[in-house]
Amino acid sequence: MNILYILGGLVLLVLGGNWLLKAAVGLSLKLNIPKIVIGMTIVSFATSAPELIVSVKSALNGATGLAVGNVIGSNIANLGLVLAITVILSSIDVEKSFYKTDWPVMMIASIMLYVFIAFDRTIQQYEGVILFITLIAFLVYLLRFQKQAVVDEMPEDDEELPLYKIALFLAIGGFGLWGGSELLINGSISLAKSLGVSDAIIGVTVVSVGTSIPELAASVIAVLKKEKAISLGNLIGSNVFNILAVLGITSMITPVVVKPDALSLITNDIYWMLAISFAILPLVFFPKGLRLGWRDGIILLVVYIAFVYQAIM
Repeated sequence: MNILYILGGLVLLVLGGNWLLKAAVGLSLKLNIPKIVIGMTIVSFATSAPELIVSVKSALNGATGLAVGNVIGSNIANLGLVLAITVILSSIDVEKSFYKTDWPVMMIASIMLYVFIAFDRTIQQYEGVILFITLIAFLVYLLRFQKQAVVDEMPEDDEELPLYKIALFLAIGGFGLWGGSELLINGSISLAKSLGVSDAIIGVTVVSVGTSIPELAASVIAVLKKEKAISLGNLIGSNVFNILAVLGITSMITPVVVKPDALSLITNDIYWMLAISFAILPLVFFPKGLRLGWRDGIILLVVYIAFVYQAIM
């Protein structure tokens, strides 16, 4: 049964990613908005839904530390695993807006999380409000000023859709990603437990990777269909959303406290998140300027494997 859950989850993720991509391209054309902006807003929000659901559920159940661990683990997985696999499959060319806007905002969000949680181990409700207001300001800036950040390789393949079809694809795509990730996570956790794998290992691998699966599905499908603007925007945007929206909303509902048994989140894991987020910038410039290729993907993947290894050990 667990194997069926995992297979069913994977099928739903592929279908959901495809539907979401159709909706994103259609919306981009309908509103004449650059695809990178759609990737960093609509697609990012949809693929961050599992993190939001897990975090709010955890907070309401009193397990607020899991909410933080989920976001930190997912942000590391988004860059160390999802971006790595994406650029190993196909290189991504980026333009100046990446280092002028997208990357700095991701770093600002990451540093804000560190400042809010590292010293008193709590994201207070007013800090949640600050995070969420920062997100709104970023979205307003994106929609008003952001330029095309990635070259559209196959604009002739873009399909204009009526508004009701865009809404339909957006809804069923988002639901497919959510449902697929739920099936995959539940099936994987049950399978891991039946094989005697510990909760600590399950938490740092299955749950954080599982909630990043929608980003992986959406990004890989975007790359395979040559919609690289959506792929790159989705990953950067998803990390921003995870901190500013997921933790912002969660901590507005209830203060998010890191309990003593989860101190490694702020003594170890958050530094891995900051380091891998920072590392994306030099990787974009070296060895080839404004490009992420398979070598960069291998470096990110090795870093991610090292993170998982030290977390398990």
